[in-house]
This record gives sequence, structure tokens and C-alpha cells, in this order.
Amino acid sequence: MNRYDVAIVGGGMVGAALAVGFAKQGRKVALIEGCEPKAYDSQQPMDIRVSAISEASVRLLQQLGAWQHTASMRVCPYRRLETWEHPECRTRFSADDMQLKQLGYIVENRLIQLGLWHELAQYSNLEVLCPEKLESMTFEHESNQLHLASGNEISASWVVGADGANSQVRTHAGIGVTAWDYRQHCMLINVETEHPQQDITWQQFLPSGPRSFLPLCGNQGSLVWYDSPKRIKQLMAMNATQLEEQVVSHFPEELGGIKVLQKGAFPLTRRHAQSYVSQRCVLVGDAAHTINPLAGQGVNLGFKDAQCLLQVSADKPLTLDIMKQYQLRRYPDNLLMQTGMDVFYKGFSNTLAPLQLARNALLKVAEHSGPIKHQVLKYALGL
Repeated sequence: MNRYDVAIVGGGMVGAALAVGFAKQGRKVALIEGCEPKAYDSQQPMDIRVSAISEASVRLLQQLGAWQHTASMRVCPYRRLETWEHPECRTRFSADDMQLKQLGYIVENRLIQLGLWHELAQYSNLEVLCPEKLESMTFEHESNQLHLASGNEISASWVVGADGANSQVRTHAGIGVTAWDYRQHCMLINVETEHPQQDITWQQFLPSGPRSFLPLCGNQGSLVWYDSPKRIKQLMAMNATQLEEQVVSHFPEELGGIKVLQKGAFPLTRRHAQSYVSQRCVLVGDAAHTINPLAGQGVNLGFKDAQCLLQVSADKPLTLDIMKQYQLRRYPDNLLMQTGMDVFYKGFSNTLAPLQLARNALLKVAEHSGPIKHQVLKYALGL
């Protein structure tokens, strides 16, 4: 049986980042993934799944040697961010105010993953098992046995669950979750815009849910439309022309003319594992926590998990105490971000007139709050 220091289940963005990071530390690593990411071609249409990558996440990817590969494909920097309910009560953030070249990048998830997968091949102590799937685990005192779909078995001192919101590692380790449904769905729409590439991402709050714009390379953008499951189902059933009419009539004038290229939708659910560590298993990313995508912090929180786990374990044996240090640092921060997004989300979905007046006044005050506004942005950017 092949034996490893760490077996990582899930080769997405966060799992691949940890695989490279642990390999750089000199550990023997196995990465288990069901599907290799599709190779990049500049003629490919942009993927529907994109992320707003913070400066802190970029720094981690640079440390791992992966960012240069992703940046050579397609990334779209953004320098400004605006949020509002009433058009005259806006909160604006700018890279200039923070003395940064940009606030972050909008990047297709697959291209972030591809940049990391390029680095996987650089380490002889890192083995990629793909296509492969975890079927079950046997827990022992100093290691776990992983029984794989191919019939192979491997042994690892620690198993990392980076296998998403429906984590099999979490289930096998007997870790419970606290979860609830937001009773809303999120629709993603890739569009061609009449405006050239923009450097701003914006979000308008409405009682039915926020509507957002994320810039993409060239004359393209990603629209995010939150609404009831019934309404999103109606929109998904429309042809491109019908959907374009709906977008133009329901999105702010800032968007301008558009042409629909792609669409997709998913339900909004919050999950938080009741523990990040159990049975020599440790959870990261969506396996540990999912968050309302309102502020685009999902993958950034996952990269914070990876960064923290690599920091606390650097030059040390992987012990239970090390894993508990990771949990102690990350659990409160993830819970704070989840709670903050929930408060924000629920506060702006209320239609009571006094509350509408109060929250618009608050946004206007926030625009002129100086150091407080900067501190909030620094926290969001991970700086």
C-alpha cells in the first residue's frame, strides 16, 4: 500500500493549492481528483464560473508559483467597486485610495485551477490520482486508509477534505454541519457588452435580491442575478433574446447594451462544519464552509484556509495540535464573514420604508467614513 504524509481529496482551486504547498514543504502528497481540468485555448468561450480574487489570494498563488501561469491565460483586473440601493446613496472603493494597482482580479475558476495544476508536475513527491474517487475510509491510530473507486488503496497520516460543499471526507469523518437554505437562487449570465473592458465591479441591492456586474476580458462581463427559485426558473427557460430584454429592463443603466452568451443557476445554501478536524481528517474551503456569494469571498476564504494551514504546519510534523491551531484561527474568521454576509443580505431584503431609509443613509455615511471604509476594504482584500 502506498503511504503518504497527506492525501488531499479534491483537486479544485483550494485542494490543488494545498497540494503544491505541502509538496513545497517536502511532504509526500497524494491528490485525488475525479476530473482533470480542460486545457486552455484562447478561442474557448469564457467559463460561467468566475471568482473575484483578492490581492491576498494572488499573493498565495504567487508564492506557490501558479499565478504566472494563470495570468498568462485570461485575467481581468478591477480597480473600483461600487455598491448601492438608491443610485444617489453609493459606497465607492478605489485602488487609488488604498495605493494599490488594483483591488483584485476577476478570473475563471478553471484557469486558477489550471495554473495550480501546472505546478503539480514540478514535484516528484506529489502524486496526482486522476480520474479517481474516494469510496470509503478506515480510521487507524496514526493513519487512515483510503479505499478508492479504482480498487486501489492508499494510506495517509492526514486526509484533507477539499472536496466541496457535499464533502465525502466530512461525511466519512462523521463531522456534522449547520446549514440552511436562503430560499433564493443565483443566476450567472455571461454577456458581451457594448462598453470595452471595464475596471469596475458593482452591485445594486433590490428587495428581490442583489444584481451585480463583474468585468471580464474584452467586451464581456459576468452578471449575477439573485431572485426567488420560481423567478430564476422562468429566466433560465427564456431564449437569449428574451433574457436580454429582461436584463436590460431589470439591471441598472450602467450596464448598457448587452448580448447574452451563456447562463447557469444554482441554489443559495449556507453550510458550516461543526468542526474542521476529526479522525485525522481536516476540512478546507467549501467542505468546511459555504457562504452567500454576495461579496465574492467564497474562494478567497478557501485560500485563507490553505494559507493558514501551510503557515501553522511549516517546518513541523503534522500533529493534532497543529490542526487544532488551524481550526482555532480559521473557524472564527469564517463564521464572522458568514454572519456579516447574512446580516447584510437580510438587511437589504427587507421592504419596510424606515429600514430602507436607514440603510441608504448608512451607505451614504459609509462613503465618507474615511479610515473605517479603508479598514473594511483591507479586511475584505485580506491585507
